[in-house]
Amino acid sequence: MNPPVFEPIRTPRLSIRQARRDDADALYQRRNDPLVARYQDWATPYPMAKVEEVLAEIADMDGPQPDRWWMATVEDAQTGEIVGDLAVQLTSGGRTAEIGYTFDSRRWGKGLAVEAVDGLVDWLFSREQTTRVTGLLHPDNRASAMVLERTGFLFEGHTRLSFWLGDEVSDDWIYGMTREDHETWRNRPRNPPSTVELVPIDQSNERDVFRLRTHKTQEDFVAPMSASFADALFPEIVDGAPVVPWMRGVVADDEYVGFVMLALITEHHTEPYLWRLLIDRLHQRRGIGARVIELISDECRSMGATTLLTSWEVGRGTPAPFYAGLGFVPTGRIVDEETEARKQLV
Repeated sequence: MNPPVFEPIRTPRLSIRQARRDDADALYQRRNDPLVARYQDWATPYPMAKVEEVLAEIADMDGPQPDRWWMATVEDAQTGEIVGDLAVQLTSGGRTAEIGYTFDSRRWGKGLAVEAVDGLVDWLFSREQTTRVTGLLHPDNRASAMVLERTGFLFEGHTRLSFWLGDEVSDDWIYGMTREDHETWRNRPRNPPSTVELVPIDQSNERDVFRLRTHKTQEDFVAPMSASFADALFPEIVDGAPVVPWMRGVVADDEYVGFVMLALITEHHTEPYLWRLLIDRLHQRRGIGARVIELISDECRSMGATTLLTSWEVGRGTPAPFYAGLGFVPTGRIVDEETEARKQLV
């Protein structure tokens, strides 16, 4: 099986080409940036001689080759400024690939890594031989995990004490994407749905709801369906009495796309509480969550409620901006290490 010849990739903002010897200064700066190197597989200080050795080896390659690491340089398409790099190692005779990426820390937070990885993955799957692409990362590197998630990778596993760098060992997160995954991600709905409704959950649809999943990094803020079903079956005790769950599946354009659960008003609990809201990873960024909040608000009004409580954890990826944009205002209370907030319904 012949190794692929790499042709430059253009994305809306970036140009991706094979790394050259004259990329040395920019690569040296990235390799020695403590922010960039923090979760990577090299130690600092990273010598210029090593940078030059790596680039000289890549200069003799026409593209990714089996069992060798290859690198592409990522440039700003308008200015030509180097903003990062991508790495590929082919395995299994060129049928599978592992990727890596690093970007100038001054350009973080602009979606450039997502755009570049997206372009690279498209190129890899344009080869008929490619069956799978993998990315491995440190569990604390949530920004990197979010790059993979936003390009369609699925979290597949967590290996413990599996990666050594010198005398230090860490866990690894494994993300993967098959050709079928790639096609599913590419063909996912992007536009706001025509209809969104809340439907009761029973034996006829509980598997449809149970299969819903967020991205792995979002599990810090949204419990997976297994935990939500368990909490509904065994409700927690609040103010001396168990809460009463009210569950609904979210259906958009006749497809199950989400799950919502309230804790209802009782004699012990004076306000409804938005306990869970999960939108499936393939249906996020379509405005569905906001429409669910509208429907939930209507349900609460029909129950006689004038307010709706919820809470969230802080951290990278917190849903706080989403809820704030829909009128939830922090009450000043921290409950179980979460920020409590209230929405007025009248």
